[in-house]
Amino acid sequence: MVLNYIWISFFLVALLVAIVRTIGGESGVFQAIVDSTFSLSEVAFDISIGLTGILCLWLGIMKIGEKGGAVQALSRLVGPFFNKLFPDVPADHPARGAMLMNFSANMLGLDNAATPMGLKAMNDLQEINDKKDTASNAMIMFLVLNTSGLTLIPVAVMNYRNAFGAENPADIFIPILISTFFASIIGLIVVAIYQKINLFDKVILAYLGGLTAVIVGLILYFNQLTPEELQTQSALLSNIILYGIICIFIIMGLSKKVNIYESFVEGAKDGFGIAIKIIPYLVAILVSIGVFRASGAMDYLMDGFKWFFGYFFADVAFVDGLPTAFMKPLSGSGARGMMIESFNTFGVDSFVGKLTSTLQGATDTTFYIIAVYFGSVGIRKTRYAIKAGLLADLGGVIAGIIIATMFFGGSADKEVLKPNLVVQNFATNWNNHQPTENLEYMQGGCVLYDQAYDTLCFNSKEVVSNFMALDSASNTTFNVSSIKTVGEAPDEVVYAKLSFPIDTEIILDSIQPRTQKSFAFTFAKGKIKSIQYLGNF
Repeated sequence: MVLNYIWISFFLVALLVAIVRTIGGESGVFQAIVDSTFSLSEVAFDISIGLTGILCLWLGIMKIGEKGGAVQALSRLVGPFFNKLFPDVPADHPARGAMLMNFSANMLGLDNAATPMGLKAMNDLQEINDKKDTASNAMIMFLVLNTSGLTLIPVAVMNYRNAFGAENPADIFIPILISTFFASIIGLIVVAIYQKINLFDKVILAYLGGLTAVIVGLILYFNQLTPEELQTQSALLSNIILYGIICIFIIMGLSKKVNIYESFVEGAKDGFGIAIKIIPYLVAILVSIGVFRASGAMDYLMDGFKWFFGYFFADVAFVDGLPTAFMKPLSGSGARGMMIESFNTFGVDSFVGKLTSTLQGATDTTFYIIAVYFGSVGIRKTRYAIKAGLLADLGGVIAGIIIATMFFGGSADKEVLKPNLVVQNFATNWNNHQPTENLEYMQGGCVLYDQAYDTLCFNSKEVVSNFMALDSASNTTFNVSSIKTVGEAPDEVVYAKLSFPIDTEIILDSIQPRTQKSFAFTFAKGKIKSIQYLGNF
């Protein structure tokens, strides 16, 4: 019922905002909304079909694990703990093993493996659900712990930070780990209150204490590593564990004389059916979110939060990270886009850039998970699952903001110049005979080379002293004919055409005294990484 009201509100709020903006003279709003319905319907279908192969793979592997006894062994490992959290699930039921596998994959940041395992768990839980259209207690507990997203190794976020040239892509590792731990604890407490589970039971406290000790140990260990070692070891650990699980399942199946290939095929057959079944649920939730965004309602919401928090806090730099936080429960790709936009606007190593990275890893896509997981088993009545999931997300967001502020500081960052503006300022300093001012726009190892890729200057100081300073000495000036950016961040290239006087003596032997001189600038970490002379055209 709650999801029904939320879904309707997305459309009606979008309609009201679109009407207001259209009256204000923005005639393209409704076109953007309609376009989003078509595009996101296609996205939902593509996601569902894209899941088919992964579902087939992991459902096949899980079937091998079931027949070989591996899933049952995992169930016994956490049996006492799961007996308290999932009292309605029998001790030897395969759902326990599937849930544990899902939690483990989520902790390691292996989303592609976690989703099929989660769907397998939901199908197993549905088998023992008396009301087939209503979420059971076990389903809700599983889903909320899933959406709170306890993450030990945030592989995806670190990869994005690395791609955008972060000085230390893994510096958000500990903040994300702590934030997701808080989110998971809050989610557990909320569901326990609803289900009247005694969290002070000695078994629960023992397992939570052990998990806390493991997390503290990981923090202490990984905190001693260099950024490069942290990235390498975390990726290696994730992949070893994932492939190790596959091999262990196969070996245990062999020991039980299971026909491995036939078991795999038997399990994999269910993958296609599940992928097809979730399509309508996914279309419904993604399209509703899409029209909400396309109408501009999300922008108004963020402006409202900035105005509101301005009354209570002198420093509201964290508000610039809230779009990522509010988008994450709605759409993983939308939140990722918000995070990347913060990288482009404020810089990947700015406070806002690190905050959005923390928030991206601190929570999960609650509505997506609800749509996919409940949709896969035909659950229509979600009971308190959405409220509990969103409260866990809120806990993760609050913890993420506090922890990111503690780790990275909360002062507002200077807005990072776009690459084309960097080149514009670079050219202005060059033309005004202030070449040393350009050192701030170049990396120390910035190189200058010609069309044949022969290196002419090996660092930024040589670019200044051996190239631009000589133009200053001869009082050479030029006009900027054009500056054009090609490609997307972080791999964009800026092309600049500079118009020199015909009789100018150019310092590079390879550059002839022609009017137009073309250059290509590449970037890393917001600064010029290389300059290439392209010729006279």
